[in-house]
Amino acid sequence: MDIWHIALIIGGGFAGGAMNALAGGGTFFSFPALLAAGIAPVSANATNAVALWPASLSTAWALRRELRALPLHAYLLPLALAAMVGGLGGGILLLLTSDQVFFQLIPWLLLLATLLFTFSRPLARLVARRSGAPQQPRLGPSGFFFQLLVSLYGGFFGAGMGIMMIASLAISGRTQVVEINAIKSLLSSVIYSVATLTFIVAGAVHWPALLIMLAGTIGGGYCGGRLARRLPDTWLRLLVILIGWLLSLFYFYQVYG
Repeated sequence: MDIWHIALIIGGGFAGGAMNALAGGGTFFSFPALLAAGIAPVSANATNAVALWPASLSTAWALRRELRALPLHAYLLPLALAAMVGGLGGGILLLLTSDQVFFQLIPWLLLLATLLFTFSRPLARLVARRSGAPQQPRLGPSGFFFQLLVSLYGGFFGAGMGIMMIASLAISGRTQVVEINAIKSLLSSVIYSVATLTFIVAGAVHWPALLIMLAGTIGGGYCGGRLARRLPDTWLRLLVILIGWLLSLFYFYQVYG
């Protein structure tokens, strides 16, 4: 990699870390930066997932108090099992996918993630309006199945996984937004942990790019956290949505134009 590729990866990682701290959607910056730096599509996706892994662990740890109030054996453990199996399956599916096939899937995956991010606010309001509904103490078969599908997607690509998980948890009976965020953080950490281990063992991670990107994501996350109380959230979300649509159109043109 030359100096421009290094600068591109650091910049993409910085923007991704900052946006995840501010409004979410950091993958829209970090993943395309790896592609633009010449990293093969499958390796770029695996490297991006590993770069996001430490943040998922720290977020889950920060919200551990909310998780203690939830049933462990009847609810959290089955969900974690679904996340583990799905994350492993998605990671293996990515490794079995050729770079050419995955490159053709990129615009569709970005479009799906952009749609999910665009309509995440209405979904969150829908969940909030149900906050007074009774919650299920146990995880039913439908909740396990939906979480399995979300985890499969998360292990394979990851962008937009959080929004999918909100819908899945609402379907499974959770209605308190603070609990949903805590559960989402826990399950995301499980998915990223399993997928990360899979990618490392399979040798799919581009280590020089990963180390460079981590420098950017750590710095971006710190700066994003400092700016979180100063910048309007609406502007940041609109920026992520705009970039998501532009990237989707760009990769549709690249692949099918």
